[in-house]
Amino acid sequence: MTESPSSTAHGKPAIHVAAAVLIDRCGRILIAQRPAGKHLAGCWEFPGGKVELGETRTDALARELREELGVTIERPRPLLRLRHTYPYGEVLLDVWVVRRYRGEPRGLDGQALRWCSHRELAEAELLPADRPIVDALRLPERLRNSVSPYYEILTCDLLEGARGVRHRTAGDAPISGPGRPQRLLGSLCRQPSEAERSAAAADFLVMSEPLPDDELRLLCGGVDRPVYARGVALERAWALGATGANSIAERG
Repeated sequence: MTESPSSTAHGKPAIHVAAAVLIDRCGRILIAQRPAGKHLAGCWEFPGGKVELGETRTDALARELREELGVTIERPRPLLRLRHTYPYGEVLLDVWVVRRYRGEPRGLDGQALRWCSHRELAEAELLPADRPIVDALRLPERLRNSVSPYYEILTCDLLEGARGVRHRTAGDAPISGPGRPQRLLGSLCRQPSEAERSAAAADFLVMSEPLPDDELRLLCGGVDRPVYARGVALERAWALGATGANSIAERG
């Protein structure tokens, strides 16, 4: 399926970018440094590049990593979609986790590369558009518990209150950083309409009921939050755009 860039509120198409969180067998994450002469030179970013006309997001991701790093990727996992406005325009960033790849990453465009731990990643001078990715990486592929040291899943009616308390105590500070990060807040939703309404307040969305494939694909493509599907195999969830599967035991 060919995908076209979305438009911004000003009617100008957003720059559609596919980016990869490449993770090696030791759990380290690869970032690349922007070379001299580019906007925000010296900052670090996740490798990737523009989605060309006629390309799918996964095709663009595979091409960019082959051209930039010399690696061939397999089974990328959707993580999240996000928007960021730079002085030159708005970027729509499609982010994927890549754990399976062939080849040793090299900076084929002359860019410096760095492997780092999750803690080092949180302290790196990342591009502003890339910073929310650090938070999303704390989420697992499969949700088995409603509470963990890294996240908490709430019903929609409880979510707004919890978000308000956190904003009053933390202001506009980022969720993650060198200090202790706060838990990400997930919204437990029954229907896509409920998930769409919760997206502004939640860090991620958790479906409590199975959805038909077309409804799940539409939801994942329409929100900029990680989505956890219910009643679907993990890799099938990825193929439909979800970042993972919800297998939390239902309460009797």
